[in-house]
Amino acid sequence: MSRIEQRVESPDELHRPGRWIALSVLVLAVLLVAIDATVLGLATPFLTEDLEPTGTQLLWIGDVYSFVIAGLLVSMGSLGDRIGRKKLLLCGATAFGAVSVLNAYAHTPEMMILARALLGVAGATLMPSTLALIRNLFHDPRERSLAIGIWGAMASAGAAVGPVVGGLLLEHFWWGSVFLINLPVMAVLVVVGAKMIPESRNPAPGPWDLASVALSFVGMIGVVYAIKELAAHGPGSENIAAGIGGVLALCWFVRRQLTLPAPLLDTRLFHHRGFSGAVLADLLTILGLSGLVFFLSQFLQLVQGRGPLEAGLAELPAAVGAVVAGLIAGRAARRFSVRSVVTGGLGAIGLALAAVTLIHKETAYPLLGAVLLVVGVGAGLAFTVTSDVILSSVPKEQAGSAGAVSETAYELGAALGIALLGSIVTGVYQKFDTPQGVPPGPAAAAHESLGGAVEAAHGLPAQQGQALVSAAQESFVEGLGFAAGVGAAVLLATAVAAWFLLRGQKLEDGIVHQ
Repeated sequence: MSRIEQRVESPDELHRPGRWIALSVLVLAVLLVAIDATVLGLATPFLTEDLEPTGTQLLWIGDVYSFVIAGLLVSMGSLGDRIGRKKLLLCGATAFGAVSVLNAYAHTPEMMILARALLGVAGATLMPSTLALIRNLFHDPRERSLAIGIWGAMASAGAAVGPVVGGLLLEHFWWGSVFLINLPVMAVLVVVGAKMIPESRNPAPGPWDLASVALSFVGMIGVVYAIKELAAHGPGSENIAAGIGGVLALCWFVRRQLTLPAPLLDTRLFHHRGFSGAVLADLLTILGLSGLVFFLSQFLQLVQGRGPLEAGLAELPAAVGAVVAGLIAGRAARRFSVRSVVTGGLGAIGLALAAVTLIHKETAYPLLGAVLLVVGVGAGLAFTVTSDVILSSVPKEQAGSAGAVSETAYELGAALGIALLGSIVTGVYQKFDTPQGVPPGPAAAAHESLGGAVEAAHGLPAQQGQALVSAAQESFVEGLGFAAGVGAAVLLATAVAAWFLLRGQKLEDGIVHQ
């Protein structure tokens, strides 16, 4: 737990004036980054029609943003500890707004992938900064739990709000508008944040080790790429080499951190059973939430024929559940226990994913809405409490690094949710039998993605086109059900593991002077 020093903090230090206004600005940043991780779900059909990406390019457009963020978070969290978290936040927010314009006007799949990657670089500066600044704004543990609850609710809800925002914009504008909405929000963040957020940094941070930055990035990208390709295409020399290279880079990274006097990340934190359990729960909570929201967006539009706004509103229960649960998570963890709340949240997501295996093309909305609500509640409970555990386990001077660990788990979970579950969906989907008479060109396009099948059907006779779309939809639903079953098994197993890993873990109650 946090180190305790014998000194008295003044009331102004303990309850800093303007801290809740500062929190509202930080929440803007985390909400926007979270929304950007899923907003493309609804825009996918429009983007597919305009840019004509292959199935692999489409997956990269969806997940490269989260991959890059996951690869850079540890480095950016450590950089914020050194140069100032407020400075890094404001610079990152400015870059995020500028790169959003590049995303909006991308005109080729390759340009879109590059633009999403650059947006990930900017996003990586925002997430650990927000959590670290909360650690330094709120010294009262109960206030901090509420603040983290609000932060966590927005992080979890952002993944579900993305489709709503995207749907509203896509009803009236072209797909690039889902990125331009970032501009006014980032402008507010920079203007208000410059005045209201206090600066904080580690007073004795040591140098920023560029070799460690490179090792963490290469290692994370290599491992995630290998998992993605292995799930999509099976074992191959390229993905095996990437995976081995990634693991070696991460091992080298860990070894280097143990020898540095001022490491980029204090890897000894993972010796703490509660810290490691919280990180694992973080990752898999978001894996279940983001994977489900991303693919249900396509199910609601391309299988059930809903418009983008209607599909976005249909996913709103996940956001509502996440917000409500996030606000009460800290109180629930103190009344019952950390492990019961986290285990319950993970179990709820697992059961909801299991229910997805039962859906079919004509599934009525009440079942889908109930599933999304349960997933939102589970994510709000688990993610908020584990973030509090992670942040409370380190001295405030290392808040950026601890926040980066939590956010790495979040973004890696989002990336793996789309990549792993998406690769399973794609692998099952592509095996459907092409109806007789469909020419090779449209057949090949249809097997790339469900959006490609719908587009290909426009150029075929009505009966033939309908047969192609119907076969593709049935195959997509089959793949979605299979992926949900895999996700359910992983989440339920993690719930059991969390029960043991988080045994005896508690949230702080009294004032800890740090």
